[in-house]
Parts: sequence; structure tokens; C-alpha cells
Amino acid sequence: MVEKVITLENISLLDFLGSENENIRQISAAFPQSKIVSRGNEIRIKGQAPEILKINDILNMLLEHFNRFGQVTPDNVKEYIALEGIPPNQTEIKNDVILFGNKGLVVRPKSPNQKKMVDASYKNDLVFALGPAGTGKTYIAVALAVRALKNREVKRIIITRPAVEAGENLGFLPGDLQEKLDPYLRPIYDALGDMVPSEKLRFYQENRVIEIAPLAYMRGRTLHDAFVLLDEAQNTTSEQIKMFLTRMGPNSKVIINGDQSQVDLPLKQKSGLRESLRILKDVKGIGVVNLSGRDVVRHRLVKSIIEAYEKNEVEEKQPK
Repeated sequence: MVEKVITLENISLLDFLGSENENIRQISAAFPQSKIVSRGNEIRIKGQAPEILKINDILNMLLEHFNRFGQVTPDNVKEYIALEGIPPNQTEIKNDVILFGNKGLVVRPKSPNQKKMVDASYKNDLVFALGPAGTGKTYIAVALAVRALKNREVKRIIITRPAVEAGENLGFLPGDLQEKLDPYLRPIYDALGDMVPSEKLRFYQENRVIEIAPLAYMRGRTLHDAFVLLDEAQNTTSEQIKMFLTRMGPNSKVIINGDQSQVDLPLKQKSGLRESLRILKDVKGIGVVNLSGRDVVRHRLVKSIIEAYEKNEVEEKQPK
């Protein structure tokens, strides 16, 4: 048996340990072979050396979290336990964390298909993520891009969307070109706002480390050392998506998101996304992940709405 003592200095014990030492009790439950006792500003750990090292690492991460955010919640403790690894008796805990965002936000896949999307991105340089609204395609893709930038796997992030109106005419919207385009890019700004502090995000954008632009701005460029996200790809033409796909440069990762049930192109124009999936279906090194209504992480009614529309589409295709 080994004993280690950690002294908490200049720290609010209630905010760090939790009500009635709830946070310490959670760590004790994850490591039942060790004994963890909190008395005053000291935490005593007794057990075998390998477990004590893990517990010590978790406590150090929690101290860093407290210094950044001023409080540690029971949910924070769960996430850091999962991040450190799977304790021998807690095999159901999995290390699925993509990154830690602002104000202690933990970004991780919330459904099996979102997890498939993450795994596909790790294994492939090009991934198609297909599914209806609310399935987290954009959010997960942005998180993967931010993670790659933080880990210095890439030097920049490029996020783009086709500027296609969904029942509105872009030309009649007020403002200059950037003000007209901002509403189309708002979901991306919202996701980045959860993951990158505002001042740092402003710095990244001013220095073109993070670039958010309409798809038309990608023509003629080679996108190297970059994590590139094409969102709303169902609204690309055949020429646009071919142009985009051929922009890939050395050390680049690409995720293409699309919802094939929400094409806003003119009626006689084919979706480039559908065509590219057909043409590229036998090309190795490309991942394709299909998300469905079961992956919706918005309001519970969104899932029911999607299911109702899918049922209606099936009924309409049946011969009458």
C-alpha cells in the first residue's frame, strides 16, 4: 500500500470538493481498491501505485479546471474520470471526449452514429456525414476541426457553405455581402463560440487561422495543412462539389455534411452531393456515415417531426 497526500491551498473547498464531498465520493466509487479521505484542506489517498497515479492525475486536472472556471461539478468529475481512462471495474465508461470547450463544456458524441462519424474522421482524410437536421453533423465536425487545430495536427480550419436561399432571395436581404451571408454561416459561428474563447476566435479569424467563407471563395485554391468542412453540401451543384473535392492538398482533412432531404436548389438542378456519392462509392479512403432521426439531439419534437416526414415520403412513393 502507498499513501499520497494532496494539500489544497487558496481554494474554496465547497466549490472544489462539492456538497458533502460529492466530487471526492465519485472518484472513490470509480477506484474502489483505493481509499480516498478528505479532511480539511488535505486529500489522503491509500492504495496501489498504478491507481494512485491515475487518481492523482484526475485531481490535478480538476484543480486546473477549478483555476479556469472557479467551480467543479459532479458532471465535470465524471468527464475527467472518463478522460483519464477506464477503471478496472468501470468498463462501461468510455473515453469519447473530443475536446473541452468554453466554461467547462465537454464536447463528445451523443449517439452511436455520431461516434461513427468521429471514428471515420480519425481513419479517413475525407468523410461524408449524411443525415437530417439536428443530428449534430455540423457541431461534431466543428469540434473535430478545433481539436485538430489545438493538437497542432493542422495549421488552419476552413469552413464553407454554398450560399443558397431556403425559400428567400439573397439579393433582397439588407446589408452588404458579408451581412447577407452571415445568416447562412450562423450555425458555424454558434458551434465555434462553444469551443473557442471569443477573443481567441477573433484573433484566429483576423489571422486567417480559422476561415469561414462561401463555397465560391474556394475556387482556384489548394487547401493544405487544413481541416476543411463543407456544410449543407446537398445544395452544391455537380461543378461546385467537384471543384471543392479537388482543392484537397497535402495534410488536409475534409468532412462534407449534407441532408439529402432538404435540397434548396432549383427544381431542375441536380444535387452535387448525391452525384458525388454515386461516383465515389468505390474509392478507398473515403468514409461515409449515415445519421438518422435517432441521432437528433435537439428538442424531442424534432425527432418526431423527422420521423413523420420520412413516413410521409415513403407513403407518397408507394403506387396508388
